[in-house]
Amino acid sequence: MRLGIYGGTFSPPHSGHVNAARSFAEAMRLDKLLIIPTFIPPHKEFREEASCEERLEMCRLAFRDIPVAEVSDIEIKRGGKSYTYETLEELSKSGDDLYFLIGTDMLLSFDRWKNPERILDLCTLCYVRRESDRELNGEIAAKISEYREKYGREPQKIDHTVTEISSSEIRRLLTNDSDCASVLPSEVLGYIKKRGLYK
Repeated sequence: MRLGIYGGTFSPPHSGHVNAARSFAEAMRLDKLLIIPTFIPPHKEFREEASCEERLEMCRLAFRDIPVAEVSDIEIKRGGKSYTYETLEELSKSGDDLYFLIGTDMLLSFDRWKNPERILDLCTLCYVRRESDRELNGEIAAKISEYREKYGREPQKIDHTVTEISSSEIRRLLTNDSDCASVLPSEVLGYIKKRGLYK
């Protein structure tokens, strides 16, 4: 089975996440796509403004229209810092072919992750780009070449241009009661309002 993994804090999950997941599933012909909210992300500062349960529920609402998508609490149940290699080791026991999706920001810093070589042994690393990444073309090409040389693996580019919006930007808009209808799935926005999140 071709199993995709898409992890993140998803606080909140937005339309950019959903579109990237859909393109990932189609491009890699995935049989199943696991959406995995992190417990504690090791690569960035994280202030919990929505509980783990709330982030899981928002993910269920956001990704429900992607037939192969399924939300997993594997990292939340494990607790502590959510290291990708540990998640992949656990999922690899099924014998499935694993595909892991990241953005170009993470691609450029991938060699600083914990056990990058082990990650590449366990999965095919895939990445999506943002429109603003055009100015990073040289840097991205250099990193891919470096990874090929260093690890003997080349990340796969998913043919998709990511929406120029971030969860931190959306949280700021929500705090200021600004309109987020164009960047949040309607059910996620309804859930946020109902729960009074990000105020």
